[in-house]
Amino acid sequence: AKRLTVPRDLDERPWDDLDFFGWRDPGAPDRSYLVADLDGRLTGVALRFQQARSGFFQRSMCGLCLTTHPRGGVSLMTARRAGAAGREGNSVGLYMCTDLACSLYLRGRKTPEGGGRFEESLTREEQIARTLGNLSAFVAKVTG
Repeated sequence: AKRLTVPRDLDERPWDDLDFFGWRDPGAPDRSYLVADLDGRLTGVALRFQQARSGFFQRSMCGLCLTTHPRGGVSLMTARRAGAAGREGNSVGLYMCTDLACSLYLRGRKTPEGGGRFEESLTREEQIARTLGNLSAFVAKVTG
């Protein structure tokens, strides 16, 4: 991206609770961005998505944090692959929380409206590690 719209409320974000930073571009409703510290290196990914059109009673699950959401709370996010594959139009996709607030859902700081989290035997730390593993795998497909 040549020009990137960064949220203005950066100082108000709960940084201690964020495993990655994700936001929707207010100027381009079909774009989101995410930045993560993966293996000691900051990595950013530009994402495109279309709002999911699901039925009132249908739920979708985020492929990163496994939070369920009804009606558009999960969207297929796609990223153009790096290098020659991306220049040829190849992309990678994953269903993610549309608001990219996975870290907050995991910690119970945000509750999905009409959705939820399954009760798991994993500790919160293990759930966070799994989410970061899912994110690392997605980013590896984009960059590899």
